[in-house]
Amino acid sequence: MTKNFTAILTNMINEWQHHHDNPLQSVQLASGTTLQIYPKSVQQLQSDIVFIARQDHIKSMFVFTRANSNSAIAGRLAEASEIEPSLRCAPLNHQNAAAIREQFAFARPVLIGLANSFGLGDRLGLANPAHLRAIADTPFRAVLAQQSIRELERTERTAEEVMDAATWAVLQEGYKQGFGADADHLKTTADVDRMMKAGFTFFTIDPGAYVVNGVTTLSAEELAKQVSRLPWDVLADTSAGMFSRYEGKTFRIAAGFEITPTADQIRFALVKYGAVIARTAELYHYLTSKHNGKPFEVELSVDETDSPTTPFEHFFIANELKRLEIKLVSLAPRFIGDFEKGIDYKGDLARFEAEYIWHAHIAAALGPYKISIHSGSDKFRVYDVIGRLKLGPVHIKTAGTSYLEALRTLAENKTALFDEILDFARSRYETDKASYHVSAMLARVPSAGACTPQQRLQLFEDEQARQVLHVTFGSVLTARDDSGKLRFKDRILRALSEYEEAHYRNLQRHFQRHLAPFLQNT
Repeated sequence: MTKNFTAILTNMINEWQHHHDNPLQSVQLASGTTLQIYPKSVQQLQSDIVFIARQDHIKSMFVFTRANSNSAIAGRLAEASEIEPSLRCAPLNHQNAAAIREQFAFARPVLIGLANSFGLGDRLGLANPAHLRAIADTPFRAVLAQQSIRELERTERTAEEVMDAATWAVLQEGYKQGFGADADHLKTTADVDRMMKAGFTFFTIDPGAYVVNGVTTLSAEELAKQVSRLPWDVLADTSAGMFSRYEGKTFRIAAGFEITPTADQIRFALVKYGAVIARTAELYHYLTSKHNGKPFEVELSVDETDSPTTPFEHFFIANELKRLEIKLVSLAPRFIGDFEKGIDYKGDLARFEAEYIWHAHIAAALGPYKISIHSGSDKFRVYDVIGRLKLGPVHIKTAGTSYLEALRTLAENKTALFDEILDFARSRYETDKASYHVSAMLARVPSAGACTPQQRLQLFEDEQARQVLHVTFGSVLTARDDSGKLRFKDRILRALSEYEEAHYRNLQRHFQRHLAPFLQNT
């Protein structure tokens, strides 16, 4: 063993835990092997020192056990090998991530509660260290393990892989502030079970399929039919009871904010969201009964609908859930304007601000719970408004923008690979855009052969190109050649490992821009 190896590791523990950066430290072992150690990853565990290091761009975890001592963790590791006396090396796999979570409390997800929080979806499993660097010195809490069922299917990842990537990131960065784990856009009890089994703690219920759009265009007869078909047993009420609770009543939300719904507004809200409330109740009660005793918090998402959620509709949803004893940590309404994927907000900011104030007051009055901004990637105009208003806690949810920063890194450093991806994404866009809210026109995105080096990088500032690249992530990451070999994913991962610090810098810069509007005058 290298002389004074214990002292080297101990010095890293003492010196690097409070630094802003996490530069690799090269240490040569007696055998001649060179380890590039992430100094913030070095952690004391009884007689062991655990850390993450790289060898030729391959990351592994290492356990150094003091002489004549028993290791607290070595017996739990899979595929571990002794590379020198008292020093074991093990891959960053699921069993070893589980061992880290068992031994280190900071590596397990926690409940975030009403703290301001940022969802940081990581579709490649490589972005979270940079996410943590961006958020570490802010009052925001990180929700690292964030993946929807749709994203899991499109990336062919498992919930466990998403959780493990978060575990390795917090160990690498020595992040001990606690992170959340968001099982996003859950629609079924099977979804709930799948994500609970993997250890997720934040459950975003998505009953969007139960929203009835276009209620204002329905005839009185059709509205009456829709009301009669609602699952009144789940709602624990009757139509008459529901109307008596709202009609002719004035609800004081805050000073200067009162709601007096009309009969039509009540009817529209009931038809539009009645089944949503019932489905939310079913999934919530499933959580509390099937998984009783396990820690969880619940968000409701009604953002993926055709029409905005009016202030009364928000009040109606929240009030009915409260009556049914359903506790929310956050709620994502459908805001006015367009929250398209991968680009800034489109819409009237003055109207957005006026309605956001209503939504924030309702959340404070009927919760409190956080207002959640879905499709939050790159919505800088909206951040400016919310950050200036400072009306209660907020949760911002992002994912695809991190994938775009990975592609930006490839465009800067592995242009041939990026060019292949660009042309493939163009070939997939018309199919893949079907389930996303986007407006990009393929004809306005140049092929790789038509791009100069400068134009290639400018694609990441162009709304059309960003959306084409954004929504085709699943096809890119799962495409296979005729032999069944992945066409892009393995090459992407290798390239980002080779250019890790460039990738981290791009991500850190981009998310510091996301966070900046919320940090002014804090």
